[in-house]
Formats: sequence, C-alpha cells, structure tokens
Amino acid sequence: MRERSVLINPSILASDFSDILGALDLISSLELDYVHLDVMDGMFVPNITFGPKFIKDIRKHSDLVFDAHLMIENPERYVKIFSDAGCDIITVHKEATRHLNRTLAMIREEGKEVGVAINPSTSVHEIECDLVNVDYVTLMSVNPGFGGQRFIPESLRKIRALDEIRKREGYEFRIMVDGGVNLKNHIAIKEAGADILITGEAFFKASDPAAFVEEMES
Repeated sequence: MRERSVLINPSILASDFSDILGALDLISSLELDYVHLDVMDGMFVPNITFGPKFIKDIRKHSDLVFDAHLMIENPERYVKIFSDAGCDIITVHKEATRHLNRTLAMIREEGKEVGVAINPSTSVHEIECDLVNVDYVTLMSVNPGFGGQRFIPESLRKIRALDEIRKREGYEFRIMVDGGVNLKNHIAIKEAGADILITGEAFFKASDPAAFVEEMES
C-alpha cells in the first residue's frame, strides 16, 4: 500500500455523465476511498446539477464513500432525503442555513458523518463554535457553482488558520479543500494543513489518472 500524505476526493461533476459508472469504476480502480457529489440547486449557486435520485441510483453500483456537498438553500429540508439516498457524509454551507447547529445535529441524528463548508468570503472564525460538532470542514477555494475555476491563493491562509484551531482545541475533524486543486498547488495546500483534496477537472482530464493520483498523494 502506498504512503498517502493526503486523500484524493474526485468530484464527479467533472466527469462524463453519459458514463457515470465508468467514472466510479475509475475512482475505485485507483484505490481511492471517496467520491465527491456536488449538489446544486440554482439558487444558492448559479448552477443546477443532480438530486437524490441520481445518488440513490449510483449508490447501488459503488462502495465508495459518498461525500454529498449540498450547495442548496435551506439544506435542513433535505437532510433525511439525501441520507436515505445513501450519502455517507453530508456537508452543508454555513451561509445557506439560518440555524447551522440544528442542521448539523440533524445530520448526526441520521447516523451520517457531518460536514460544514464555507465560501471564500467567510472567515473560519464564523464556524468556530460549531467545529466541535463536525467530522469534516470543506474550505471553498473558489466561488462555488462551477468547475474549472482558479484556486484563490488567500485560501492557504484560511487552511492554516483552521488547522491552528484544530490543534489548539484538540479537534479531530478533517480539512477538505475544494476548488482549483491541481498538481501546481497541491503541495502548498497540503503543507497548509489540508487532509483531503477535492479535485474535478484536474483528475478526470488527466492523461494518466493513476500517475496524477500518485503525485497528488505523495
């Protein structure tokens, strides 16, 4: 088994939806653990992707950890629906729910791992009171809604700040970084404190996905 300094979490939003099972098979064949599911409602972000039925249908064909990133308004309305669809991790945005603590508790009550995400303009200190209740924090390093955007350099400062809070308080949540992650910046992102790198186009458009993963994880 190869040494992994970080985990890679491919986002199937960047895959060819006409061969979605092929995308899942590719991820599994590379011995990766996660698949990232970007759920967008056209309101919280200016794009629409897929919903719980899509996830339920592909769940039957994969043993990967389904990491559902709900970029939707009032996600508390849909926690149970996405739980029942087969998601293992449910991540909601701090900016999308009025009562974040309650929404995180709903995810925990469903027996799922709990995630919170914040946009580039949101400080990590705005979720500091909720970090004791989460398993994952997803730092958006682009403005959410579309793939293929460039990594925002200031995100490194936020990763470091979140990692400092984690160490100071003895928390065990994992830090995910989502947006513009590629072979040019992955080392800086890892050194800042990231545990899981969410990558879409860089992964699915790689000429050699196996070599891409090996370099990212080394």
